[in-house]
Amino acid sequence: MSSSVSERAPRFAVVGNPENRRVGLFADAVRAAGLPAPRVVAWIDVLRGGGAEFGPEEIVRVDSPGENDEVDRWLRGDREPTRVEGSARWYAGLTAALGGLRGGHRLDDPDDLAVLFDKRRCHTVLDAAGVPVPASPTSGPSAAPVRGWDDVRALMREHRMPRLFVKPAHGSSASGVLAVESAGGGLIRATTSVERTADGALHNSLKVRRYEREADIAAIVDALAPDGLHLERWLPKASQQGRAADLRVVVVAGRATHAVVRTSRTPLTNLHLGGKRGDLDAARHAVEAAGARWADLLGVCEQAAACFPRTLCVGVDLLPAVGWGRAAVGEVNAFGDLLPRLTGLPGSGAEGLDTYATQVAAALHRHAPAPHPHQPHHPPTEGTPHAAARTDD
Repeated sequence: MSSSVSERAPRFAVVGNPENRRVGLFADAVRAAGLPAPRVVAWIDVLRGGGAEFGPEEIVRVDSPGENDEVDRWLRGDREPTRVEGSARWYAGLTAALGGLRGGHRLDDPDDLAVLFDKRRCHTVLDAAGVPVPASPTSGPSAAPVRGWDDVRALMREHRMPRLFVKPAHGSSASGVLAVESAGGGLIRATTSVERTADGALHNSLKVRRYEREADIAAIVDALAPDGLHLERWLPKASQQGRAADLRVVVVAGRATHAVVRTSRTPLTNLHLGGKRGDLDAARHAVEAAGARWADLLGVCEQAAACFPRTLCVGVDLLPAVGWGRAAVGEVNAFGDLLPRLTGLPGSGAEGLDTYATQVAAALHRHAPAPHPHQPHHPPTEGTPHAAARTDD
């Protein structure tokens, strides 16, 4: 699909926090493409002003509002930046702000973003499209309410889920996520980055810790429940060198272009929580040794991204099963492209390009200026999914 911006040369704009490295990396990619630096519209100005206007020639990227204390306070309320609670208010503020962006040609659809930042809705959309996902009692037409720990315990019994993830519906970066497992004798424990202080407040921490008193786990879940909770069956994951492993796969314009293996000794593989990058070649060899096709695993990510066709780029968390022969999608992330210095997968069309340069190139193809009426027009094609296009796997 190709559409015209205008007969004037396109110009990029980005809604983001100007000091953030995400904005800087995207600006570097725009300049490297021979274009003027993007116009940066600060999130705080969007929030204070009730929106922002963009010109007909502007290609607009919406970037993460995170890592800025003032923006976070505006969205979440008057809370300390590390506090976990308040994600429902954050979500309401974000979706309202997205509705105030007017004009331009958007690389991120506001309706898509509203789904991507609600794990229950996202899981429902993926499941309906046939994307393999962990079973969940909190998504779909028969979704169960979760008002607190008692509901979690009841759903664990009803759905025979002795191990599950409890996730804030509007969370990101593993904020507030608990990996819960029950053991014999009614014992239960949870692994999480949540730090519960003496006064009961919940804070994000870079340290992953384990709670083994059910009363502590219940207190955390009860505090998070008013913001909305999503439950998913804990699928046993593949391992690499004795560490649990999953993949973050970036999909741009329908094609899986970048991938990184994340490994951890805990159930939380996020790199900022102590996860480490694994060996991508070893992962591919393990998939092939299991009799599966690497292209098919990438195809699962492309299938997930296809559920959000009006958004140029998403980051898919792919959960390979034990043995590497199968995989499910854990999450689809709106701002999952922060993988500095990582270049594109062989055969992806993004070889030698980082995630930001890949998006700039794809956006320019998608929103090319209209050709002169006396010149032939050869519209560029969108990326073709790996599973259909690659035959060497």
